[in-house]
Amino acid sequence: MHAATREELLTVDGDRLWASLMALARIGATAKGGVKRLALTDLDRQGRDLVVSWGREAGLAVTIDKIGNIFMRRAGRNPALAPVVSGSHIDTQPTGGRFDGNYGVLAALEVVRTLNDRGIETEAPLEVAVWTNEEGSRFVPVMMGSGVFCGAFSLEHAYAAKDTEGLTVREELQRIGYIGTQEPGDHPIGAYFEAHIEQGPVLEDAGKVIGVVPAVLGLAWYDCVVTGMEAHAGPTPMPLRKDALLVASRIMQETVAIANRYPPYGRGTVGMVQVHPNSRNVIPGQVKFSIDLRNVSEALLTTMHTELLAFVERVRRESGLPIELERVSYYPPCPFEEGCVAAVRAATQALGYPSMDVVSGAGHDAIYAARVAPSAMVFVPCKDGISHNEIEDAKPEDLEAGCNVLLHAMLGRAHRVGNG
Repeated sequence: MHAATREELLTVDGDRLWASLMALARIGATAKGGVKRLALTDLDRQGRDLVVSWGREAGLAVTIDKIGNIFMRRAGRNPALAPVVSGSHIDTQPTGGRFDGNYGVLAALEVVRTLNDRGIETEAPLEVAVWTNEEGSRFVPVMMGSGVFCGAFSLEHAYAAKDTEGLTVREELQRIGYIGTQEPGDHPIGAYFEAHIEQGPVLEDAGKVIGVVPAVLGLAWYDCVVTGMEAHAGPTPMPLRKDALLVASRIMQETVAIANRYPPYGRGTVGMVQVHPNSRNVIPGQVKFSIDLRNVSEALLTTMHTELLAFVERVRRESGLPIELERVSYYPPCPFEEGCVAAVRAATQALGYPSMDVVSGAGHDAIYAARVAPSAMVFVPCKDGISHNEIEDAKPEDLEAGCNVLLHAMLGRAHRVGNG
């Protein structure tokens, strides 16, 4: 992209983008200003229907696959080319916000609307994607639609997933009318871009408008159980105790220490702890807790894993207490394709927005899209870094800026035809 002033470059309609976001946010709106629109509920159907109606109004051809992923196509001059796709999800957490996922879908739609307004053609088709059940708050696994699409798990496995009431994904997709006919993964993707609020405080803290995302952190989740013996807190001398919490706390502290040894992207978190019998005057007899390790490279994440295992073994020997450690989930780090990242960076620079590289600490559909197509992400700040919360917020001007970057990154990849 040649250097140009922001005024010379094509830009989106920020007011229209904001209005669309607010209209979608009314479906499942909560009293605190957030959104509760769980996957495959009646509210999800209403949200899907609204977005699809907007797509049809913009002249887009709609395709739905068997896991309910929606693809809305704007034709290109060369229909033989695989489309440049952008999107995200519109399902939310039970106490979700107005922007997580929704922004990525509606930013992609705004790109299409802007090109329509200006009569601009592209060589390759453009598509807006709406992925099914990204949040995983009603059905697991998370990122279900994109996961089935890229072959991370089977359609049958996803169909069989049940919510707390015993309803299956297949039944609910059928009920809301979004079980399509296309085989997941048969839909070609030439390149994939996803715009998203950062869901963290880095951009806001640095005073930057755009985050160029070169990668997503890999993560390893563990369940740990330390077993001691319950005893009375008064009569039992300290040297004779088998205190499961005392031993567990050493492992918890080491989890944080391991992360601190591998900056800047090392992460170590203990988020869930269950103490038995959880009584004020009883020495804990068993502690179950979670461990979450993350880093940007597979080598570093493997090193952190190895150090955790070695420390647990050492504590087991020193304490004499049984300790069980099981890795229950693993997502490798996801580096995005250099060409797509470069397209985001070039668009940001041409538009003159303050920017920085931000490695994503959260999972996104782009992780699975990256398995089948060159991919990248665009981040914009969110207030106080808060997300998965009803008070989640973002500035209209930042959302517009991110959409402008998305527009030019997609145009660069789809090869704009003429000046419009």
